[in-house]
Amino acid sequence: MLAPFTTSAFKKELLRILDYWETYAPDTQRGGFHGRVSYENKPVPDAPRSVVVTARILWTFSMANRLLHKRRYLAHAQSAYNYLERYFLDRGQGGVYWSVTADGQPLDARKQIYGQSFAIYGLSEYYRATKYPPALALAKGLFEKIEKHAYDPERQGYLEAFAPDWSETDDLILSKKPWVKSMNTHLHLIEAYTNLYRVWPTDLLRQRITSMLDAILTHIVRADSHRMQLFFTKNWEPKDDIISYGHDIEASWLLYETAEVLHDPTLLARLRERAVRMAEAAATGLGADGALHYEYDPATQHTNTDRSWWVLAEQMVGFYNAYQLSGQAHFRDKAEGTWRYIQEKFVDNEKGEWYGTVKEDGTPLKNDKIHFWKGPYHNARACAEMWHRLGRK
Repeated sequence: MLAPFTTSAFKKELLRILDYWETYAPDTQRGGFHGRVSYENKPVPDAPRSVVVTARILWTFSMANRLLHKRRYLAHAQSAYNYLERYFLDRGQGGVYWSVTADGQPLDARKQIYGQSFAIYGLSEYYRATKYPPALALAKGLFEKIEKHAYDPERQGYLEAFAPDWSETDDLILSKKPWVKSMNTHLHLIEAYTNLYRVWPTDLLRQRITSMLDAILTHIVRADSHRMQLFFTKNWEPKDDIISYGHDIEASWLLYETAEVLHDPTLLARLRERAVRMAEAAATGLGADGALHYEYDPATQHTNTDRSWWVLAEQMVGFYNAYQLSGQAHFRDKAEGTWRYIQEKFVDNEKGEWYGTVKEDGTPLKNDKIHFWKGPYHNARACAEMWHRLGRK
């Protein structure tokens, strides 16, 4: 029997997700959290660990402790914080490594701005939950490094990645030369800066957030289609036309959240319309089952019809946010349909957590439950958001 679209249902699912990560993710021998756990919930001992997933775990358990006030969640947040501070922090060059070995040795030491962003996101949430000054100090230090090396004062926005010593590099992971700016990095950097602003509301940070938001709305979100383009040169020349439905719907609510945190009436008015338009554009990627396709490439007319755990999580929040902003009932219907699909197709009642990928015909792929990119942040955050938006009690 499916759970209703209610606060209690989302709280229950949030607790279920947290229970999985408490049970299977911690590495009790080497500290921190396993870099990979199989579908059978068996850890892969030598799997490398990414700063992205470590920071997302830090954010998730910090959020859980802040909302649910359970000491065991704080313990897991502390474990993630200690691991990030001890093994990912580059004490010589500053910033955080992209990945480390299972033994905590630097594996990929480049300075990926996407990775720095999630470290700020996790650290700022940890500070929100604990008021632990060293966590805020680390987040401020990462902000200063990003501003010193990655900020583009002439053209707005931020460059993609740097060598371990913060010099220029052609090895960009998430992008390619000359595609030195990307949608994905800007989306998650503004997400991180927004969370940092909650606990450190300085004029410079506010200025940078406002500037980045303007760059996103001017260069990344197309005015004609209300969709985002993915990769750019330094001069913001777009280099592809691929439509990423999940990122479009995720951005629709994250960018509006930024305006809310800034308490800027002008930005709120500007983002209200854009958020709804972006949700409308993303909805064209919905299949008959109510789930978004992964992406569409106009150049080849190929649609990747896989359903992804993170896309479904973000579409539920994004469509409900559009309903809250517009009052249009069809958006609420889409959010409720997403919740039904998640329960029917993504929630793994046997092994726990959510499947990472479900095929268009509804068949789940029984891949790793935890890996270099898959953490608890998208689905745990979606449940927390819906719990809050429906009137958390």
